[in-house]
Amino acid sequence: MERKRRSEAALAVRGIPVNPFLSTLPEEEDIIVRSEDEVARRSVALAVVAARASGLEPEGALEFLESRGLWQAASREEQTFLLNPDPPAVDLVGFAWRFESLWVLLWALGYIEPLGFPDTLCDTQRAAQIVLGVPFLDFLGNAALRTPGEILDQVDFIYRCHWATAEARFRDQPTPGNLDPGVVFERHYALNWLIHHQDQDWDDVTTET
Repeated sequence: MERKRRSEAALAVRGIPVNPFLSTLPEEEDIIVRSEDEVARRSVALAVVAARASGLEPEGALEFLESRGLWQAASREEQTFLLNPDPPAVDLVGFAWRFESLWVLLWALGYIEPLGFPDTLCDTQRAAQIVLGVPFLDFLGNAALRTPGEILDQVDFIYRCHWATAEARFRDQPTPGNLDPGVVFERHYALNWLIHHQDQDWDDVTTET
């Protein structure tokens, strides 16, 4: 309840409506945060997929993962996308948005501080360089996974941001507080994956509001 109150207060300061009936999140001892290794591998897959969607040649994307033994870090849908030499525009747009999910995982690994308010796009070049510019073992070795409490604070906050953007869309109203609906969605998606929301794999993560 205290985490819920903090999130609602932070939203109210920005004039963003809150739904007092949204549920509270589980306690810290009731969640299992994914391991540093799993988060690091997911980060590499997201960086490669987003870079491919943003113009990286398909051969380069495949070679990067395969040469590092990280092909299996990519999900089923990501592998299908990476193997397609001419993916449809909708896939290119959708996977390019994964930079925003990657930004969350980099924050969770201690590479980004602070995560910031979800009203602007992340620094995609910085995100790619952090992940792709060093050997994987160095990337993993320099990571420091945040505490369950820190992660749950972000999950709770983005959960309530997502409700606000969804409600505005439903009522055909402007998005409140300069929230970026795409950024909000990608953050919610990545954060739910981080806490094993309903034990869902990456391709199947849900973001209920």
